[in-house]
Amino acid sequence: MTPRRVVLASQSPRRRALLESAGYDVVTRLPAVDDAAVDVHGSDVSRLVESLAWFKAAQVSVDLDGAIAIVAADTVCDVDGRVLGKPSDRAGAKSMLEAMSNRAHTTRTGVCLRVGDRRVLFHDASVVHVGRLGTDLVERYLDSGDWRGKAGAYNLSERIADGWPIECEGDPTTVMGLPMRKLVPLLEDLAEHPVQEH
Repeated sequence: MTPRRVVLASQSPRRRALLESAGYDVVTRLPAVDDAAVDVHGSDVSRLVESLAWFKAAQVSVDLDGAIAIVAADTVCDVDGRVLGKPSDRAGAKSMLEAMSNRAHTTRTGVCLRVGDRRVLFHDASVVHVGRLGTDLVERYLDSGDWRGKAGAYNLSERIADGWPIECEGDPTTVMGLPMRKLVPLLEDLAEHPVQEH
């Protein structure tokens, strides 16, 4: 049995990398939930991301294979109440980037930890300040295809590395898809006090 193994209900390489960098052995299982197809308009954003995380966790087998928990998450960007999930195409990605240019938005990530019938739900939010994104920069980025599969059409660490005018107020890992400052203490508690499966 591996005491620090977690089952990640996601195919996100960023979420996997965050867990691995914190010292966890990660097993991925893809949930049968297409969050890009969910209509998120008119929803309470915090409840929305927690609900989507729970739906993802519920799609994964309860057999933990020695893992301490199933971890599922969902991330969206909130621009003055307009909820931006993953863009479905280039035009959608462009619209999202234009909406976030030269202003601040809030990125919210909901997380569900599941062990047997027990679940722990929480969310975290970070404010992201984006400077003016010029047309040439946006078009080059859209041509790269790097916007695919990313809430708000971007990944924070990649955009910072590429020199975009972007800053994070709060936990940057929340923007990257897993709020590690809140998640790690919960996982460590589960590792030290494992829930007995029946």
